[in-house]
Amino acid sequence: MKVLVIGGGGREHAIAWALCKSARVAEVVCAPGNAGIGQTRVLNGGQPVRCIPVDTGDLAAMLRVVQAERPELTVVGPELPLSLGLVDKLMGLGFRVFGPKQNAAQLETSKSFAKEFMQRHDIPTAAHAVCTSLAEVRQELPRFSVPIVVKADGLAAGKGVVICQTHLQAEQTAAQMFSGTLLGSAEKELVLEEFLQGEELSFFALCDGKHAVALAAAQDHKRVGEGDTGPNTGGMGAYTGDGLLSASMEQWLLKNVAQKVVDEMALEGAPFHGILFCGMMMVPQHDGTTLPMVLEFNARFGDPETQAILMRLQTDIVDLFDAVIDGSANKLAIQMRPGASVCVIAASQGYPSKYPSGFPISGLDSVHDPDVVVFHSGTAVRNGAIVTAGGRVLGVTAVSGPSFSASTSALQDALRKAYGVLGGISFKGMHFRRDIGWRALRDGL
Repeated sequence: MKVLVIGGGGREHAIAWALCKSARVAEVVCAPGNAGIGQTRVLNGGQPVRCIPVDTGDLAAMLRVVQAERPELTVVGPELPLSLGLVDKLMGLGFRVFGPKQNAAQLETSKSFAKEFMQRHDIPTAAHAVCTSLAEVRQELPRFSVPIVVKADGLAAGKGVVICQTHLQAEQTAAQMFSGTLLGSAEKELVLEEFLQGEELSFFALCDGKHAVALAAAQDHKRVGEGDTGPNTGGMGAYTGDGLLSASMEQWLLKNVAQKVVDEMALEGAPFHGILFCGMMMVPQHDGTTLPMVLEFNARFGDPETQAILMRLQTDIVDLFDAVIDGSANKLAIQMRPGASVCVIAASQGYPSKYPSGFPISGLDSVHDPDVVVFHSGTAVRNGAIVTAGGRVLGVTAVSGPSFSASTSALQDALRKAYGVLGGISFKGMHFRRDIGWRALRDGL
């Protein structure tokens, strides 16, 4: 079959890479793609992925691409096309498409919708207030102790969350969000939220409108600096593996969060089809137990968690997409490679703030380990050379089997492979975190 992937980041590179491994796939097209995606080859025939320029914020342009290509399957990667209703339009034209419709994608595209949905349906989450003006912010702030979390209501590329240490800082942050000086566009609503302490966990479930099926859990590293310091980013690295989530906790999250979301969204007339990303905070309790609380939902694969997860996926990814579209996710038997995998992001100087681009990348041709894949997040081809073209540039991703040795865990081995390859890659201003997976290593995983 012919598959079209919408998007051009590291997540889409990983999806295209997984599609290229499928015996069911003969051709992969990506719009707009990137330099690395264009070098990925379909194993069934050996032809490279074909990249087509398109603005993923232009609904009409994306529709023209799909109508011209006429794929048997379209996979929507990023959140922006979902928010524009691309899935709705494509389904209306008779195309098979993986991803939620616009009304279901509100779980991600509107923080206020998600918080009020969780409140309506007793899904565990932090206390919050939705504010539409600075006056409302000033009125609500005394209800919250510090630190306090200020969240932009709309999409903000993973950077619309600010943890404020004082009420004054929270008021100033809110003012900047409302004015547009912080994120580049003015917010009409924002969310004030209770600050939760614990460890973050990304839980992914495949949803077909009726059933939620566990795919995998991962841990992302949102802060730009080592030791989880500095501003939030779209993600500086992630890991996944055996032992990250117990079987009992997986079932709890599936029943009390993912399946409840699917059930209640269906009852509200917005059935959810696609990947539900549950961003959790595992909050320790005084009695030694852990209370999972939802920080946020995403309505698509996460980035960079997807790179790590798909390195371990043994089930044909097309089977996952088909099950979601056809309503048979409950019949899937998803197989993951035992062990662990890790993705480390190499970013441009200045990211997550302003950054330069256009710098040549060296060392990409030196990667020969079959357990390591360099996924491209922000790259382009200029005068025949691959150059930087984004804040997050590369995602060096490695996998390792279980019981690597008596003294080294699978995660440690995956990290060794990833950092070893990363040491041979360079571009001007490149920076990356050297402590990805530090919590798991601390806990002996």
